[in-house]
Amino acid sequence: MISEKNTLIGHLVESSGSECVAQLISEDEGYVPSLTIGDEEIRIGMVGSYLMVRQAGTYVLVIVESMWQEVGDDGKMERMLRLNPLGEITAKGGFERGVAHYPTTGAELHIVTAPTLEILFSKYAAANFNVGKLSASDSVNVYIDPDSFFGRHAAILGQSGAGKSWTVTSFIQSTLKSMPNAHVVILDLHGEYGTKDWDPTTRPPFPEDMVNCIKASDLEIPYWLLTYEELIELLIDMDDPNASVQIAFLRGVLLELKREANQHLNLGHITVDSPIYFSLDDMIKRFKYANETTADFGKSKTALTGKFDQLLVKLQSRLNDTRYDFLLKPKKRTSSESLPGLMRDFIGLGEKRAKVTVLDISSVPFDVHPTVTSQIGRLAFEFNYWNPKCREFPIFVIAEEAHAYIPRDHVGGHEGTRRSFERIAKAGRKYAVGLCVVSQRPNELSETVLAQCSSWVCLRISNPDDQDYVRALVPDSARGILEALTSLAQGEAIAAGEAVPMPVRFRVTMPNPPPNAQSIEYAEMWKSGPEETDVEHIVDCWRKQRR
Repeated sequence: MISEKNTLIGHLVESSGSECVAQLISEDEGYVPSLTIGDEEIRIGMVGSYLMVRQAGTYVLVIVESMWQEVGDDGKMERMLRLNPLGEITAKGGFERGVAHYPTTGAELHIVTAPTLEILFSKYAAANFNVGKLSASDSVNVYIDPDSFFGRHAAILGQSGAGKSWTVTSFIQSTLKSMPNAHVVILDLHGEYGTKDWDPTTRPPFPEDMVNCIKASDLEIPYWLLTYEELIELLIDMDDPNASVQIAFLRGVLLELKREANQHLNLGHITVDSPIYFSLDDMIKRFKYANETTADFGKSKTALTGKFDQLLVKLQSRLNDTRYDFLLKPKKRTSSESLPGLMRDFIGLGEKRAKVTVLDISSVPFDVHPTVTSQIGRLAFEFNYWNPKCREFPIFVIAEEAHAYIPRDHVGGHEGTRRSFERIAKAGRKYAVGLCVVSQRPNELSETVLAQCSSWVCLRISNPDDQDYVRALVPDSARGILEALTSLAQGEAIAAGEAVPMPVRFRVTMPNPPPNAQSIEYAEMWKSGPEETDVEHIVDCWRKQRR
């Protein structure tokens, strides 16, 4: 029998740069399917468990990818393991990624006890960013490196119902406990992290004194904050034969209106992208004047006469659409002096101080999402890009359902949003702006954004295309453990990348309180739920675009 002092369970029979194959000892040599060491029961060869290869004073940590049986030359059954090397255990008991001394055939294979794993996973314990427990051992806490997770971008991926919202909530709750001066902005597409107007029983899953929930319409990101390119996308139809004339005229009008409206600020150099106020009404008047102006007392047209018909129609249709009021008809942001107030509310420094700002865009119609999300991404980047003390004020943006507005392909209407978030992904780290993309369809998410993520938290993923896409992105050392993507339980995840000392399968700490994302109780509702509902009210909400 294997004793606590004798942890030998097998020997290597094959070794390569990417994997090893080991043969377990036979029954005659003391093989048992499981053993108890202290209070811990260890299953020998369990997929996803950690083992140690010892040889000539080196210790290589490996993870079990698969186990099988085959008949040996002597007719006896042999138990085989396929192992993935993760790194080396140092003489001081620490862990270093990569393998410098590859073991050769005949090297001893030993079990790894919970106390040893606890030491290995305690590498980042000093920051106290605890996110869960090791799946193979409930006694081992899993800590991740906050500097890598928040500063070098992260991705939380998993299919619907796998526990993404719970994971986000748990991570932020742990963040607020260990790092109470955090600055987190969450794009909430479904009202999961704040109070829903139509359901007063809902509450934010974060401490009330540390969270501020703002509707995107109440935040008011006004039209005058749009860049020149974004205004072109909003106002001009590129299929219009007069588009080039409209674009050129728009540039000149923007410069004139911004200079006229902000002379009192003594800004000096003003560009078409300067974040300063201009009057939309005055801009429309100038377009109309240019469109209607004639020469020779009305006998002939000018170069601009009739060139703005489509632009004016498109702009008027936007103004008549109440869904765009928060953008085109702001009530609070009506001067350049109102921009600091917007930035304060956005980052949690407004009248209600907050460490977590939840921007609820669930009430914003879907076709307006690109405009809103684009501005949110740009505000986050611009805030710290122009902040001389950005390194002292890091920001972290969590993009829920990121595939819906940061698509992989060039989807119409999402160009500005993809540019905003790809800018954060590529350059945000230099200005202390971190990004976490949360998605159930990683295959549809911007490849540029995912490629810049250094940490991945993968929950259950069943779609084969998404599985292949995720495996192609993560480090080679985690490829084997990702074979378990389809068998993960709800709330169970695989973490890989720079934020963890090694690829790890763990159970996410149960968030308390949970987000407003509980599953619908179909059986209970269809068994004893109401037989009638207010259809007239539903139709009224639909017509008024109000939940």
